[in-house]
Amino acid sequence: MKDSTVYVVMGVSGSGKTSVGRAVAQALGYGFIEGDSFHPPANIEKMSHGIPLEDADRFPWLDRIGEQIRQSPPGGLVVTCSSLKRIYRDRLRGFAEGRRLFFIFLHGSEALLAERMARRKGHFMPASLLRSQLETLEDPTGEPDVVSVDIAGSTEDVVARTLKAITA
Repeated sequence: MKDSTVYVVMGVSGSGKTSVGRAVAQALGYGFIEGDSFHPPANIEKMSHGIPLEDADRFPWLDRIGEQIRQSPPGGLVVTCSSLKRIYRDRLRGFAEGRRLFFIFLHGSEALLAERMARRKGHFMPASLLRSQLETLEDPTGEPDVVSVDIAGSTEDVVARTLKAITA
């Protein structure tokens, strides 16, 4: 039977979830799902205008991502999702249904995150929401099946550290 492991690449905006997630999925030969693509238009609209999401905004989005996890065929999968609170991570864990689900927590200094967000082009999330995301973040360190990866350095460096952490 093919591997049924799911890695959720999590962290605040600007941490590199998409870049790292795609590269990890490719390196492992896993499928890839961009969690942001499951935001309803109302969420995108709010964030585009610098309005932080609330739990009520996030729960339907998390459920849509969770359904993708639940319905994915056997085989490895990498999903991006900010997963800022423990309750969000637990909600996703509830969709795993026999799959091994791990979180890869990408973290870095606020200055580095802000710098990365300022360099992005065409993303709906404005840098003004970084502080709100950092205030919402509940550090997952110590939770089961979580690995933490510092985002300092190049994307290649972060991907190498991530692959080392999940295959150790």
